[in-house]
Amino acid sequence: MPASQHTQAKIRGKVVTLSNLDKVFYPATGFTKGDVISYYSAVAPVLLPHLKNRPTTLKRYPDGVEGNFFYEKQCPSHAPEWIKTTPVAKGNGEIINYCLIQDEPSLVWAANIANLELHPFQHRARALTRPTALVFDLDPGPPADVLDCARVAVRIRDVFDGLGLRSFVKTSGSKGLQLVLPLNTPVTYDRTKEWAQAIAQLMAAKLPNEVVSKMTRLLRKGKVFIDWSQNDDTKTTVAVYSLRAKDRPTVSTPLEWTELENALRRKKAYLLVFDTKAVLKRVKEKGDLFSEVLTLKQKLPTLGRVDWAES
Repeated sequence: MPASQHTQAKIRGKVVTLSNLDKVFYPATGFTKGDVISYYSAVAPVLLPHLKNRPTTLKRYPDGVEGNFFYEKQCPSHAPEWIKTTPVAKGNGEIINYCLIQDEPSLVWAANIANLELHPFQHRARALTRPTALVFDLDPGPPADVLDCARVAVRIRDVFDGLGLRSFVKTSGSKGLQLVLPLNTPVTYDRTKEWAQAIAQLMAAKLPNEVVSKMTRLLRKGKVFIDWSQNDDTKTTVAVYSLRAKDRPTVSTPLEWTELENALRRKKAYLLVFDTKAVLKRVKEKGDLFSEVLTLKQKLPTLGRVDWAES
């Protein structure tokens, strides 16, 4: 159909208006807005559980990945009435009504308004002060790369293993990795942030030539920055299975630890990069490798045990 033509699709009982489906969003590969919508529709069964009831920031690219973008916290006023929202108060008392992406129609609607990336909070709408997980964003400072992040992720995993805690890892879909420790038990952001900072500082002390825990950009060259500050009620993290606005339609992809170790052993960074086609194939073969992140209940032990576990 012509690029400017609008059409309506009925998805699970809801009518969604679609437009400009032929518009190219990823010029390097020819990946169109229609392709974005098709991907999100196909990945919805495994993605939606990770978004359900979580206030979500949209990241919109009206002219594709080479154009300008903007973050949208306030759910757009033109959203259909069936798009659910949840109020979140800012520090100054202002209320932001975030979108809740609860179902496939909502996901398709978001994709149609040129939202490429989904950034939910670590908490759910009814428990705004209770994170369900502890998260690390591992960001490589060039010439460090994703393999350097992988080495650090394995070391952090080993710390958690020593404490009897299971952690999970995913690609960011961009340069680095994200490590997630599911909790799903009563905990505060003050607690998860304190813990995350302690782990980051421990890694920086143990691996001073490889890791930095301070946010100063000048310190990051050739090292992996462990961003522990994600553990805050004002911060969002890109959702697992979300597209990223890179040259190719890469995806934040859950990994098995053995895959990460294999890429390290073979020194092949490309083994840790996945586009939409690869992700849908993985989902078909492996299911949702992050499903337990939503259900596994774990409690953070006494902080003083961290160094003991690593030594």
